[in-house]
Amino acid sequence: MSAPMLEVRGLQVAYGGINAVKGIDLSIGEGELVCLIGANGAGKTSTLKALAAMIRRSGGVVKLAGEDTAGLASHQLVRKGLALVPEGRGIFGQLTVLENLQMGAYHRSGRDATRDIARDLDRVYALMPRLFERRTQTGGTLSGGEQQMLAIGRALMSKPRILLLDEPSMGLAPLMVQKVLETVQAVAKEGMTLLLVEQNAKLALEVAGRAYVMESGRITLEGPARELLADPKVREAYLGEAGSSPPNEATLA
Repeated sequence: MSAPMLEVRGLQVAYGGINAVKGIDLSIGEGELVCLIGANGAGKTSTLKALAAMIRRSGGVVKLAGEDTAGLASHQLVRKGLALVPEGRGIFGQLTVLENLQMGAYHRSGRDATRDIARDLDRVYALMPRLFERRTQTGGTLSGGEQQMLAIGRALMSKPRILLLDEPSMGLAPLMVQKVLETVQAVAKEGMTLLLVEQNAKLALEVAGRAYVMESGRITLEGPARELLADPKVREAYLGEAGSSPPNEATLA
């Protein structure tokens, strides 16, 4: 694995008396596509929100390209190259597609930045031609899949070094799920570092290079995604194969 773009040691997140994330370790090398899978309530979204400083972590160390992120707010992390595509997309429904994309570059200013922003906008349109076709439409009029593409495009306009994606396939029709995952793969092929949280374990393991499995706030398995895809325990718990038993709700909540 290459030098870590993101290094997490002992990450903890608590809500009142509930420990949602219980001291996890993970590492993502520059240019890697890594997925984090697990049942609902396993702590995946809490992990991403803590990494992006959207919620306070109660313990642990997070380093972005070797720099400790302790004390940094979300907008400061964006400036340092960490972008989150949140669950539920969070686009600006009353703004046009173009305006949404421009909002992603809000922190970039100056003559050179103006040229770079125009270049990055062309890049986003090349990756997702549907956004170019819809550029004058308001975000709220787009389909769910188009909104997800817009959320990814907006994050890319921040010029991130690492992109965190939270459940990009949630609520989408199968055809749009495929298109969104193809977009994620295309971004990865350009060399972007990605951490993908996805409840659809099969899809996630098929596109990722490495994977972590999370249960009850802990990392229980990790390794090459293809190996985990073939692991009988993973297939039984997360792929819903015939004759398998679902994960124990008490241990995965």
